[in-house]
Amino acid sequence: MKAAPTLSDAFLESAGSKLPEPLRTLRAQRGSALAEMPLPTRKTENWKYSSRYLKLTDELAASLPAGRKSGPALAVDGYHVVLNNGVVVPEASDFPAVDGVSITSFADLDDTTAQQLAERLDNTLDNNAVQMARLNTARFEDGLYIRLEKNAVLDRPLFVICQTDAESSGSVYPRIYVDAATNSKMTLVEEYISTGEQQALVDAVTEFSLADGANITSVRLSLEGENTYHIGATGARLLGNARLDSHCVGFGGPLRRHDLQVRLEESGANCRLNGVVVTQGKQHYDNHTTIEHVAPHCDSEETYRNIAADESHAVFNGRIHIHKDAQKSNANMSNKNLLLSTGAEIDTKPELEIYADDVKCAHGATVGQLDETALFYLVSRGIARREANTLLSMAFINELIEQIPVEAVRETVQARLNRFIEQTFEGA
Repeated sequence: MKAAPTLSDAFLESAGSKLPEPLRTLRAQRGSALAEMPLPTRKTENWKYSSRYLKLTDELAASLPAGRKSGPALAVDGYHVVLNNGVVVPEASDFPAVDGVSITSFADLDDTTAQQLAERLDNTLDNNAVQMARLNTARFEDGLYIRLEKNAVLDRPLFVICQTDAESSGSVYPRIYVDAATNSKMTLVEEYISTGEQQALVDAVTEFSLADGANITSVRLSLEGENTYHIGATGARLLGNARLDSHCVGFGGPLRRHDLQVRLEESGANCRLNGVVVTQGKQHYDNHTTIEHVAPHCDSEETYRNIAADESHAVFNGRIHIHKDAQKSNANMSNKNLLLSTGAEIDTKPELEIYADDVKCAHGATVGQLDETALFYLVSRGIARREANTLLSMAFINELIEQIPVEAVRETVQARLNRFIEQTFEGA
């Protein structure tokens, strides 16, 4: 029997040494544990459709050098923090000066705070299901620690620009940890962009810890270029009456993957997860989501929509797990998918796992093409077929884009989606 491929030793050589000692120790421990880690294959259930796109060559193992100044890709009103190749760039950032809000790079943490953070990293994720998150912990060279004290409110959105400069081949490991105390509130926009023409791997991890009544809006934009492989994971733990609003927008690439795991751990916690993915050419995008209803009286609402064109491939796997003590849970999941060509492929797998008997749960998935009747209606009223195709495709996803609470982000995303769809229908 052929042995399963394992992670190359080249990926276990951490480069940066500016971290406080507790974080360096954690990184070394994770690195040792990853020795000879089996890589996902087609037989790995949650990588069934994506393993063939995962190419962890030794060329990608080296950490890309950091430190270049960068600016936001979105010209918006808000605070900005720049991570260049996974390292915080203070001189390119605009940190907020708001009572009760502290934003610190991992490298600048004192040993006491670093030890507290080291004990909490990875606690929001099922690392057996999200294998590549463990690699991030073994390799991160810096990160962003966001702390909201009790009742603290960040008055404007915080934009974290994670830029990959691929002037040479290599990998980067952006890391963000948000610790939101009781009744705190903020909007976080993660913006992943890239420059350069060489192949690069981005292995990004973001974690949220929400105390009682905390309210976090998370917007995640995957906007990297065609030469960038992106494997991302987001984990969140919610205590009583906490709320997480998540909005993910992803454009395809050679490999794009995002794992989103949310645990509703105390009564009254609730979340809304919205996602939009578009792929074209031979691109690939894989979304895996998990919502754990651990406590009673918790609500979740999940809506993801995919559009695939040409010979591209999109995947959605959504799982809702209602634990035996999670009575009075209310959970809904919807995944709708649109194929714009006969060569495109979308695989969808909504899952409900219920161990409580007093719950309201529903899930559904559809895969289809544009409605020819609707197209005929628009064309018969003088609208060009290409424009009609674009209008109907945008209508399919606009409902979710309109729910993004930051106007400048909505407008930018809508414009880029519109260009994507127009390119798809060129010559139609």
